[in-house]
Amino acid sequence: MKCLIIAAGQGIRMQDKGDVKPLIDLVGVPLIERVIRNARTGGIDEFYVVSGFRGTRVRTFLDDLAERENITITHIINDDWQKANGISVLKAREVMDGPFILTMSDLLFDPEIIRTVSALEPDADTVTLCVDRNIDNPLYDKDMVMRVNCTKDHIDNIGRVIKQYNAYDTGIFHCSPAIFDAIETSEREGDGSLSGAMSVLAAEGKARTMDISGRFWLDIDDPTAYGIAIALVQQGRL
Repeated sequence: MKCLIIAAGQGIRMQDKGDVKPLIDLVGVPLIERVIRNARTGGIDEFYVVSGFRGTRVRTFLDDLAERENITITHIINDDWQKANGISVLKAREVMDGPFILTMSDLLFDPEIIRTVSALEPDADTVTLCVDRNIDNPLYDKDMVMRVNCTKDHIDNIGRVIKQYNAYDTGIFHCSPAIFDAIETSEREGDGSLSGAMSVLAAEGKARTMDISGRFWLDIDDPTAYGIAIALVQQGRL
């Protein structure tokens, strides 16, 4: 199974921790290396990383990591990294010709999530988002996470400010190539984000969900989350 990791953005809210977000140290290990380690433990054997902001440094680190760990990491360059995150996914269209796992370079997660979602056999034109229905978990800032309103296995609505929701977007997707057309459609409508693409797919009945409640995930998107991650690593929980 291929895994696409988005590592193109600037990460403004984390700049006091490091000037290249994917390479920010978390208890001796850069964030993106932790993501790759966890995905690898979850069964991923082929990695594609989209870099953009200060991409040369990211790619140099990944080349060293690939040699050190004997893994395959293919570079994808996004010169439009200032744009929404869906544009980074579009840059991978030519090399993602089948199902793949999509995640972010600042996301820590239980490797079992990857193992479980990779085993899915959804319809060929659908995209599955891993969601967490435990919306009362104190680890997550309700004002920062992407909210999802969904049935047992379909998304009805997704957005950061929607008022009615029953789950959180974890940032882990099982994608088919349908994601690319959905991003292009959403971009034409003025929203080049992944959440915009999932809204397009939801309207077509093609946005699925997999509930991972009870398994760990944490988006390291600001200093507060970074502090939580340090504590969890030091406690041996990550």
